[in-house]
Amino acid sequence: MDAGSLSSSNANRSRCPLQEQHLHKKHNRENLDRFIPNRSAMDFDYAHYMVTEGRKGKENPTFSSPSKEAYQKRLAETLNMNRTRILAFKNKPPAPVEMIPKEFFSSASHDKPVKARRQIPQTSERTLDAPDLVDDYYLNLLDWGSSNVLAIALSNTVYLWNANDGSTSELVTIDDEVGPVTSVNWAPDGRHIAIGLNNSEVQLWDSTANRQLRTLRGGHRMRVGSLAWNNHILTTGGMDGRILNNDVRIRDHIVETYRGHDQEVCGLKWSLSGQQLASGGNDNVLQIWDRSMASSNSATQYLHRLEDHTSAVKALAWCPFQGNLLASGGGAGDRSIKFWNTHTGTCLNSVDTGSQVCALLWNKNERELLSSHGFSQNQLTLWKYPSMVKMGELTGHTSRVLYMAQSPDGCTVASAAADETLRFWHAFGTPEVAKPAPKSSITEPFAHLNRIR
Repeated sequence: MDAGSLSSSNANRSRCPLQEQHLHKKHNRENLDRFIPNRSAMDFDYAHYMVTEGRKGKENPTFSSPSKEAYQKRLAETLNMNRTRILAFKNKPPAPVEMIPKEFFSSASHDKPVKARRQIPQTSERTLDAPDLVDDYYLNLLDWGSSNVLAIALSNTVYLWNANDGSTSELVTIDDEVGPVTSVNWAPDGRHIAIGLNNSEVQLWDSTANRQLRTLRGGHRMRVGSLAWNNHILTTGGMDGRILNNDVRIRDHIVETYRGHDQEVCGLKWSLSGQQLASGGNDNVLQIWDRSMASSNSATQYLHRLEDHTSAVKALAWCPFQGNLLASGGGAGDRSIKFWNTHTGTCLNSVDTGSQVCALLWNKNERELLSSHGFSQNQLTLWKYPSMVKMGELTGHTSRVLYMAQSPDGCTVASAAADETLRFWHAFGTPEVAKPAPKSSITEPFAHLNRIR
């Protein structure tokens, strides 16, 4: 007899006595209407077996074939009946793998220090006397050349201040019958300078040799208050409303004429690309001229004529980081700074400054704009572009700040006012990384000096 049959027969004998005894007693008391338990007649051993071992036999039969066990195991796995594995780990979960080591972030944060907040100076770093500075809004008497030499016209005399060593020299004194000096502007080489005069002439000087090279005559009928260089082309604007392009390399220097202003041209600026010229006049008009439209045979037509200003337009500044963005400032009756897309002629923004706008300069290293003003505060205002939030106001002048010029590195600004002082401000701060200046491809404007007569 196998083990399975033996266990089955033993189980039957153990169950029979309890069952039989229970039936016998029920048969003898079949007339009773209810059952009253009698502990002396109960088989507790049998009851304990049925509660423990007997239930095990029904849920997990002792005898089963290997194929049936494999089937039930496979079925349990398929139906996810192994509930004891839910939310249970055999071992601790592995630690997460760092895709980027923490050392990378720590080293990166140390490599790039936090940029310190720049302090806007409240006072000028240096103040120089500028006696006999002409108090005239329409003139341009201050310029800072690429060789780090500042030129300023005081009445009939042009002085040079060398920012490298602080030395001052006199370049030229004009006779009373042709003076006073009405404009000065350095050539791109930082050596040659153009001087506009009250008698409509323009003189060209070599500042290194301290000698006059030539005089441009016959173009204007009245004083020349604005000048702008574009390579070897010197553009002049006069009180007669005319704008002339002069090629300083040739005898017949007038090569193009721009007509469009009805009154004095008091602002001239070439774009950094040299393709567009902005001109502002006392007729409250701002005009944009395109070099590709220039004609030597007839007067050149303007690209855009912008009449949004309500007063004279003298302050002009091309944006160094966006070639087609121009800022312009209006006089006492306008008091606004306007921003233009010179490709489309659209006014992008207009800000009321509250006072006459005399000059504008862009920061070469940050998106900032500096403006100089007249009554009532006679201040320089630093603006954040494009939000045009005031970053600071530089005060010290006691009269309107007529002229501004920027150092070659773009950090220092010189301002000349009607209070006859010349002040220097560290308005634009120091750039984070000093980048070497790209080699200029500009042709020397006086390379053929022996041909100039």
